[in-house]
Amino acid sequence: MQKSTNSDTSLETLNSTRQGTGAVQMRIKNANSHHDRLSQSKSMILTDVGKVTEPISRHRRNHSQHILKDVIPPLEQLMVEKEGYLQKAKIADGGKKLRKNWSTSWIVLSSRKIEFYKESKQQALSNMKTGHKPESVDLCGAHIEWAKEKSSRKNVFQITTVSGNEFLLQSDIDFIILDWFHAIKNAIDRLPKDSSCPSRNLELFKIQRSSSTELLSHYDSDIKEQKPEHRKSLMFRLHHSASDTSDKNRVKSRLKKFITRRPSLKTLQEKGLIKDQIFGSHLHKVCERENSTVPWFVKQCIEAVEKRGLDVDGIYRVSGNLATIQKLRFIVNQEEKLNLDDSQWEDIHVVTGALKMFFRELPEPLFPYSFFEQFVEAIKKQDNNTRIEAVKSLVQKLPPPNRDTMKVLFGHLTKIVAKASKNLMSTQSLGIVFGPTLLRAENETGNMAIHMVYQNQIAELMLSEYSKIFGSEED
Repeated sequence: MQKSTNSDTSLETLNSTRQGTGAVQMRIKNANSHHDRLSQSKSMILTDVGKVTEPISRHRRNHSQHILKDVIPPLEQLMVEKEGYLQKAKIADGGKKLRKNWSTSWIVLSSRKIEFYKESKQQALSNMKTGHKPESVDLCGAHIEWAKEKSSRKNVFQITTVSGNEFLLQSDIDFIILDWFHAIKNAIDRLPKDSSCPSRNLELFKIQRSSSTELLSHYDSDIKEQKPEHRKSLMFRLHHSASDTSDKNRVKSRLKKFITRRPSLKTLQEKGLIKDQIFGSHLHKVCERENSTVPWFVKQCIEAVEKRGLDVDGIYRVSGNLATIQKLRFIVNQEEKLNLDDSQWEDIHVVTGALKMFFRELPEPLFPYSFFEQFVEAIKKQDNNTRIEAVKSLVQKLPPPNRDTMKVLFGHLTKIVAKASKNLMSTQSLGIVFGPTLLRAENETGNMAIHMVYQNQIAELMLSEYSKIFGSEED
């Protein structure tokens, strides 16, 4: 009777276990003896070698901690080491140079990377919570250095990544930028070097980039001859060929043949492939091509300014948009028809900027180098009449293109001075603008500040005494 009771109790326990957890499935339906039940129980807790296994924790919190420890990296890898505002400019992306544009960024430095946020600190933190991914820089294998030559700003350093991205960081406050430099450098130094970085090695990238210019023409023709399915990555080919001596020798041989066989500049000009340009050419050559003693471009600019710029505040002193000026310069050099009344040249400061650029880019200035010292000696004379006569005599000795262009230009500038009450450009102001542009020494060995004073005084004298200096030259 007691035996039966024990059996019922054991079966009841097993059934409750089966129903409650569902984790243990019994294969033996009947257990007729205490020994059999004991052996079944032991089989559930013993391993094959007879060692007791550690029971698996069924507590959900413990189980989560066990999993997270294997999946999530240690906390110190995610810790923010430094954050704050800096000026940032990205100047290269994957080795391709970019135009430098400075912007204020909220910068977050962790142990392995830097993140750039465009917004304020509060918005940046909000984006971090919502999963927004900012621009990121992997510091593994990166290089950091001061870069004074990369910007006119002070306190600039550069970060170069192994993938060829380059960033400039800057702050006007010395101790702030110094603190950032050392913080980033320490973070880079703590990271594993080339072999452990997922990106390519920095030195390999530099070799590939520097060799690309030398080998580009050679591989460009080779790649075109191959079928698309047989083409390899250009960077891959450059990398392997840079280390191949025979390929280097073949490239050098082809370059030598190309250089020796290339046509001369005169031949290209005769065939019309290369045209003489207006900007950057000698004044007498421009005049010879146009069969004139005053360049057509100078006359056209002066006409436009006198038509709609005499009353403009700061005429010739205010700078025009450089990109538009360069566009105007390109059109003139390509001998395309130029209409300065077109709406794209509406800003008169673009026209005056182009005219100043023309005189600034002359290989020899409007006042020839050989006359520089003579004009300086003339302006040094104490007596005003003697000074005027000396300058007038020198002007008459100038080559016709220089003399006639000078006469047209200064005659135009006297009209600017006549409207000084409206345009606020006095004789002295125009002397400061045009003196260094029209008159300079060939070899600046003396005191540049003293020369600048003389340059301005000569230009002022040509304006204030224009009628006396060019009076006998009237047509």
